[in-house]
Amino acid sequence: MELHGLTLHKLRELIIKKEITAKDAAFAYTRRIGQVEPEVNAFLTLTPDKTIEMADKADKALCGGQFDAGLPALTGIPLAIKDNMCTKGIKTTCASRMLENFVPPYESTATARLAAAGYVLLGKTNMDEFAMGSSTENSAFGTTKNPWDLGRIPGGSSGGSAAAVAADMCAAALGSDTGGSIRQPAACCGVVGLKPTYGRVSRYGLVAFASSLDQIGPITKDVEDCAIMMNAIGGHDPLDSTSADVDLPDFTANLKDGIKGLKVGMPKEYFVEDGIDKEVYGSLMEAVKTLKSLGAEVREITLPHSGYAIATYYILATSEASSNLARYDGVKYGYRATGHADLLDMYKRTRSEGFGPEVKRRIMLGTYALSSGYYEAYYKKAQQVRTLIKRDFDEAFKDVDIIITPTSPTPAFRLGEKTADPMQMYLSDIFTISVNLAGIPGLSLPCGTTSNNLPVGMQILGRHFDEETVLRAAYAYEQATDWHTRKPGLS
Repeated sequence: MELHGLTLHKLRELIIKKEITAKDAAFAYTRRIGQVEPEVNAFLTLTPDKTIEMADKADKALCGGQFDAGLPALTGIPLAIKDNMCTKGIKTTCASRMLENFVPPYESTATARLAAAGYVLLGKTNMDEFAMGSSTENSAFGTTKNPWDLGRIPGGSSGGSAAAVAADMCAAALGSDTGGSIRQPAACCGVVGLKPTYGRVSRYGLVAFASSLDQIGPITKDVEDCAIMMNAIGGHDPLDSTSADVDLPDFTANLKDGIKGLKVGMPKEYFVEDGIDKEVYGSLMEAVKTLKSLGAEVREITLPHSGYAIATYYILATSEASSNLARYDGVKYGYRATGHADLLDMYKRTRSEGFGPEVKRRIMLGTYALSSGYYEAYYKKAQQVRTLIKRDFDEAFKDVDIIITPTSPTPAFRLGEKTADPMQMYLSDIFTISVNLAGIPGLSLPCGTTSNNLPVGMQILGRHFDEETVLRAAYAYEQATDWHTRKPGLS
């Protein structure tokens, strides 16, 4: 297999053994990007000069003979970063006209930790504007296409990162997840995506959408790569007030311990045949059989408040978005409209011209929910229901170790299919949203394909700060199947 098709851990083995250099890996991915990026449109910014500079630095470190445990885990590994994480001196646009020319003066903690681990940056990936969307069709700079079928969406909002990994344009990528924005595109593109526990990974330098829901996580070719990436980016950060001061385990240590005796819950609210594509449902039931054959004990559970998740999420997320996006006023930084009559007119023109339709829609929804006379009826009530949703998971995890669900109710849908109906688009995240409301970890991995060769994803959920068990279960399933080895037929 060519270098660009290898997993992160296989690539790392070759680099450590000096069978290839970091520059070899960088050039392999750069060539691959040149071949397929015009079709896929996964990147917003490519960084060829920075790529060579970082690869050269990695090779110098390797030549220094650092081949023991002291060698940074990602030395020479080419990665891509979702374009809502600040990268010092490199454009960070959030796929919005509002930040089209914004160059951050500082580095996000997540990317700084990747740099400390020795990674090589390939570029910044496309996304739904300000991470608001489920299809990457809301980008101000063009839609990303699914490598499995260029007429379909890659999922969103981290569609660029998922498509880049699936199309072998990077060894792995970072995405962000507010209501499913790592897991849903991972399912649509047939790769692995993990939303860690809220507070496990620092949000410092992540451009905020909904601060109580946003979380950075990895998108990778397999589960082992996911664990390696989590080792690099996880841990407490004093620069982030929401970062949890808990020990960071080695996520690769117990990865291969198996799942014999593991208690697996199947929430009856998520396995309703009428609400799920038949082929997605069939793939999930086959996955359940596989888990049983590996020694897991599967039982039905209930999450009774799941039906309120969509409404709760879209009140809380839009309210926080309304507050967070108030800073884009044309005064401090970012886009500023011209031809205005006065200051108020400048504010109006800047925000109407700088934001796209979906962002405006969510700002208006959130502003309404927070307005005088409606705060108690909407925002406060949503916070109360959020607590009930979290309690559902707390109760469920008294009886089971992990919970499995579909990641998305359907495989990737066609470009333009749901853009005219925002409610149908919002329902794409019906199985992922509760996880963000509860703050628990959730991982999506491939568990099948449809009759027209589109990937299907299975979601595995765990207790707070128990990504280890989630990754262990995912690894056991992955090793018993070959779905993760299948590639899109992209030339």
